[in-house]
Amino acid sequence: MVTTGTIAETRIDLLRHGEPVGGSRYRGQLDDALSEKGWEQMWRAIAADPGWQHIVTSPLRRCQEFATSLGASHGLPVHPEPRFREIGFGDWEGKTRDELDRLIPGQVARFYQDPVNNRPPGAEPLNAFSARVQAGFADVVERCAGQSVLVVAHAGVIRAILAHVLDIPPASMYRINVANAGISRICTDRLRGFHLVAHGMNERNAHRN
Repeated sequence: MVTTGTIAETRIDLLRHGEPVGGSRYRGQLDDALSEKGWEQMWRAIAADPGWQHIVTSPLRRCQEFATSLGASHGLPVHPEPRFREIGFGDWEGKTRDELDRLIPGQVARFYQDPVNNRPPGAEPLNAFSARVQAGFADVVERCAGQSVLVVAHAGVIRAILAHVLDIPPASMYRINVANAGISRICTDRLRGFHLVAHGMNERNAHRN
């Protein structure tokens, strides 16, 4: 569980990237760019005056290119965080759910039922992935204490952060749905430490406390 100690009150918004070129598939660490639709989704997801003081981003193009554009348009510093790369899906990378189930019927369902023990061949271990994301998140919390921060990342990374904050075991984190260009907000106060304020926000309500 995240503890704050003497950390000042902090707000962290977690923004998943929009649709990449090639549409929905197990992309993992493949470095596809955002599609035109994905760019539109991302710009719609934010308010004209975001109120953020710092942007942290996955180094993969579908996150970093938007984060860089947003930072330039609002004069905000942008910090790539390598530990916020998406989980490596091994042999599943680049394949759709339908393609995988045609190859081995039922393997996708088995993965979601037990993502710890039913890993795709060659995939990054879930516990190792969670540990690296948590380490990156801890550094963001320390470096940006007392600030309002945007993290542009992937569904898996956002799940891992939320699971860490809410004390959810890694085996259960795929029960958290993370939509393209959806925003989740985590805040801290001196009484409760980190807590989830909202999940799956859109451009109409993302900047209400």
